[in-house]
Amino acid sequence: MIEARQFVEAARERGFEWYAGVPCSFLTPFINYVLQDSSLRYLSMANEGDAVALIAGIALGGGSGAARRRGVSMMQNSGLGNAVSPLTSLTWTFRLPQLLVVTWRGQPGVADEPQHALMGPITPAMLDTMEIPWELFPTESGAIGPALDRATAHMDETGRPYALVMRKGSVAAYPLERGAPGAGLRARSSPAAAVLSARRSAPQARPSRQDALREVVARTPTASTAVLASTGFCGRELCAVEDRPNQLYMVGSLGCVVPLALGLALARPDLRVLALDGDGAALMRLGAFATVGAYGPPNLQHLLLDNGVHDSTGGQATVSPHTSFAEIAAACGYASSLETDDLGQIASWLDAPPLDGPRFARLLIRPGTPHDLPRPSIAPVDVKRRLMQHFGAR
Repeated sequence: MIEARQFVEAARERGFEWYAGVPCSFLTPFINYVLQDSSLRYLSMANEGDAVALIAGIALGGGSGAARRRGVSMMQNSGLGNAVSPLTSLTWTFRLPQLLVVTWRGQPGVADEPQHALMGPITPAMLDTMEIPWELFPTESGAIGPALDRATAHMDETGRPYALVMRKGSVAAYPLERGAPGAGLRARSSPAAAVLSARRSAPQARPSRQDALREVVARTPTASTAVLASTGFCGRELCAVEDRPNQLYMVGSLGCVVPLALGLALARPDLRVLALDGDGAALMRLGAFATVGAYGPPNLQHLLLDNGVHDSTGGQATVSPHTSFAEIAAACGYASSLETDDLGQIASWLDAPPLDGPRFARLLIRPGTPHDLPRPSIAPVDVKRRLMQHFGAR
């Protein structure tokens, strides 16, 4: 058994200062220790996939040597199911490394609750199938440094995750003191009010996604703004409007663009970060709204382009017409929230100065996309490298 301090301080020496995840009783000592150190950051996520995406955003922020930004995603092994999509189509595809600490509930031979009876035996096989190298979490102080060195060597060489699988009783208890610095939540006197503008009666009278993306390109300077586009036609259309080095086009990982953008915005407060979301993606990970509302910094903007359908898969309807995303964002703690079908209002929103927290806008657009829309000719990993190099990250 080791102390939480021993692992966290050894990890800090190797650049790990960001932690995100969903609690498990095995992880409690780490979470408590990190929460009580104001120089470290722990973000409590709505689900394990969002934690992986957020730490991927920290990695996207770059850094090298002593300034390298490293992060840890923490989860119970039952949460691996929630993290499969970003682990296989975000971190693997874009080569965005992170350390995974996965608790081993239901380990064969160790009595546990019935819900872990299947996940316990298959946890190692799941990691192997996802091509994530792993080893047992160290239980002796002398094993901590070598384990972390193996993890960081793999991360640096491949750009992909490495996992430590934690057995029961690996870490001694660590109490959470009253008045601990906490997770860095922003304090605001009252929630923002959502601004709901009148909708046109005919959806076909609304602007197109291409119209909206032209405004985005015109109002996001390449020198100071990172634009992250959701998977599907959103990223493809943005690339077709203008392929710029400050843009990243998501592939797979539906719904993960917002926690990815949050991670980048936290890691790089010098940049303005714009997350371009879609209605299907937003509905898949509504918990990300609460996370952004709690932790989102002033340099983060969240623009939802809502056409009411899954456009890239044939136009199947989503349930977004029954959902007030602006009111959700306001209730979750965004500093401002706008819903409109007026492209002029979005232009003003894009140009507006920062507030004391993240800003949200939903633009109602019409379905449809240009005929023969091309795919980006640049590979995802090269899109990532180009963006990082553009903003001076390595």
